[in-house]
Amino acid sequence: MKKFSASDVSALIVWLIPITYLLFTMSSLPATAPMHYDMNGNANRYGDKSEFLLFQALMQGVALLIYLLLKFLPVIDPKRQVKYGESTFQKLGMGLVIFLSALNIAVIFGALHHGFNASKVILPIIGLFLAFIGNIMNSIKPNYFAGIRTPWTLESEDTWRATHRLAGKIWFAGGILLTISILLIPPTAAKIISASILAIIVLVPVIYSYVYFKNHQLDKKI
Repeated sequence: MKKFSASDVSALIVWLIPITYLLFTMSSLPATAPMHYDMNGNANRYGDKSEFLLFQALMQGVALLIYLLLKFLPVIDPKRQVKYGESTFQKLGMGLVIFLSALNIAVIFGALHHGFNASKVILPIIGLFLAFIGNIMNSIKPNYFAGIRTPWTLESEDTWRATHRLAGKIWFAGGILLTISILLIPPTAAKIISASILAIIVLVPVIYSYVYFKNHQLDKKI
């Protein structure tokens, strides 16, 4: 059975921060709170206090479940390859807890402060998280749970490695550019740039995995 490590303690502390923040500020929450923001950072949907608290509970529950899933992946992985990259999945789990906790804190802050421009905080958090994923992507071993899981990367370890080398660079650069564009560029232009970046980091690795796999299949036949 997996032991409770120092990394688990750190993740638990980070996970508890938004819960603690919510408990200390709950009496100050308005009767209706923002539940969704548009790309300009303006609240475009509100919910009552109970709906807001339910959303917070769901977010924290998702963070905990994902962390535990990544921690116990070596046990449930049918390929038994996750164990060779266990430290990478531990970093990924920690990064996800930090990411979701930061988002929750921003959402709580937005509920407490009317007129809060959420896009200036939430979207840069997403950008930095994408850069973090890109930084560790090259270390992710073939598995069924995380990474660029196309039919071609799952079929060939060479295709997996080549795809994740490229994807790591694209995701890191894309995450940094997304963060900078949101912070420094006018909202209209930032929306176009952000959508373009997201399309590139999703589509390019998938297309590349197919092309790489097909080319190397032809090389083997020759």
